[in-house]
Amino acid sequence: MSTDYIGRPHDFDFLVGGTWHVADRRLRERHAGCTEWIHFEHTCTAITMMDGRISSDENVFASAGFTGVTFRTLDTSTQRWAIYWISSRDGRLQPPVHGGWNGDRGVFHGDDEDEGRPVRVRFLWERLGPDQARWSQDFALAGQDGAPDGGWETNWVMELRRVRD
Repeated sequence: MSTDYIGRPHDFDFLVGGTWHVADRRLRERHAGCTEWIHFEHTCTAITMMDGRISSDENVFASAGFTGVTFRTLDTSTQRWAIYWISSRDGRLQPPVHGGWNGDRGVFHGDDEDEGRPVRVRFLWERLGPDQARWSQDFALAGQDGAPDGGWETNWVMELRRVRD
C-alpha cells in the first residue's frame, strides 16, 4: 500500500450520527465475467470509541434476515486501520483488510477466501460530503505467490445516504 494512505484517529467519525440508508448492489456471480447485479437495501448505524481509534457499525439486512458488524481498529504505531467483518449468519470474525486514507478516499487490502478460492480483497471508501458515502469491495484471485492473479473485480457496492434522527 502506498504511504500516501495513512490511518489517523477519527477517520471513520463521518459515519457517526443518524442512521444510514444503504443501497446495495452485488454481482450475481463472482470471477465468471458476470455483469448482472442483485439490488437490495439495508440500514447502518455507527459509533466510535477510544477518541476515534475504534470504529464500529451495525448493518441490518432486514430483507435477507441477518445483521453484520464492522469493527475497525487503528494501530497508531503503523498508522494503519484494520477492518474486520462479523455476520450473524455464522458469528465468525473474518480476516481483516488494512489501510488508510488520503483525503476523502480510503484504500484497504487483505487476503481472504471466496467459495474456497484464495483472493486478494480491496475495500474502497469514499466520503462524498456530510451525508453521503460509498464503499466498494473488489476481489482478485490470488496466484501461487499470493499476489493478485489478473485484475480486480468489483463485486459489491454500497451507496450510503444519512437519514438524520
